Amino acid sequence: MKFSIERGTLLRAVGQAQSVVERRNTIPILANVLIEAEGDKVSFRATDLDIEVVDKVSAQVERAGATTVPAVTLHEIVRKLPDGALVELADDGAAGRMTVRAGRSHFTLATLPREDFPVMATAEYSSNFAAAAPVLRRLFDKSKFAISTEETRYYLNGVYMHVADGDGGRVLRCVATDGHRLARIDAALPEGAETMPGVIVPRKTVGELRKLLDDDEAQIAVSVSETKVRFATPEITLISKVIDGTFPDYSRVIPTGNTRRLEVDAAEFAQAVDRVATVSSERSRAVKLALEEDRLTLSVNAPDSGAAEEELAVAYGDERLEIGFNAKYLLEIASQVDRENAVFLFNSAGDPTLMREGNDSSAVYVVMPMRV
Repeated sequence: MKFSIERGTLLRAVGQAQSVVERRNTIPILANVLIEAEGDKVSFRATDLDIEVVDKVSAQVERAGATTVPAVTLHEIVRKLPDGALVELADDGAAGRMTVRAGRSHFTLATLPREDFPVMATAEYSSNFAAAAPVLRRLFDKSKFAISTEETRYYLNGVYMHVADGDGGRVLRCVATDGHRLARIDAALPEGAETMPGVIVPRKTVGELRKLLDDDEAQIAVSVSETKVRFATPEITLISKVIDGTFPDYSRVIPTGNTRRLEVDAAEFAQAVDRVATVSSERSRAVKLALEEDRLTLSVNAPDSGAAEEELAVAYGDERLEIGFNAKYLLEIASQVDRENAVFLFNSAGDPTLMREGNDSSAVYVVMPMRV
């Protein structure tokens, strides 16, 4: 195998592959990327047995072939090469070595046989549809902050993607929760997605998927089965196992009777929460919200380090209310708001609070209060 490729193209492809590779591996071949050259294309494939990513790029292929080399080492080499360099990769199968040349730089890497590389078994996908990259990006970006990190509740360690009934009919919905906060994001249902089984997309997959969704013009081909999910552009294919578990009935957590309505400038609110939380050394310190007519007072009282208070002009017309929240959770939810105003709906100091972006009900957030 021998081919030449532009450094920027190679860096993108190897970068995508090496981020899937687990740093601590008991199986040596899983630390490698499988490079296959044929025609005028080279594909880079990496897997951790749960996720597989394949990136196809154009290159000048002199000799077709395939081999595997350590993904992280190759990525480090390419990253340190000068911008715009033409990189030549050649594999000597008999010696078990691959050479990487660029200008006056020359590297040799140990290879492992391509036959040892595990390729994910292809699944029969029961549902196939296409969705615009910005639509998927919004669904996953706005929900992923609420993914649980508790390994014991493994079924919460991902984003639940499914078809549901929204305000205006059937929608494609992503939900994530860790028991303290919840995000529920809706998008118009793409054609062909009506019969899609609900799947829990793992946290790592959500992170890897983000790299496919940067191009606003891209259409992503999505395929879903009971056990796997695949996201593909013409160049990159990401296949992942889904979490084998049942996502809880999240609709029971979303309050419907919250009538006390606060409307506040989202950016101002986030900055104020951030400022008052500065005096606290603990990340989970409660921020107290004291609401009275058209006024919101945010305060933090940390006996060991000090206190802080800030007042905001807001739209609020209900009776006085004092309620406390984890500062980190408030900041994460406030930072999701794309519109100017955030709308909070309260019931009492002990009940879950609902947040929306203005009058848009396609993105709904729930956060549990704290005692203050």
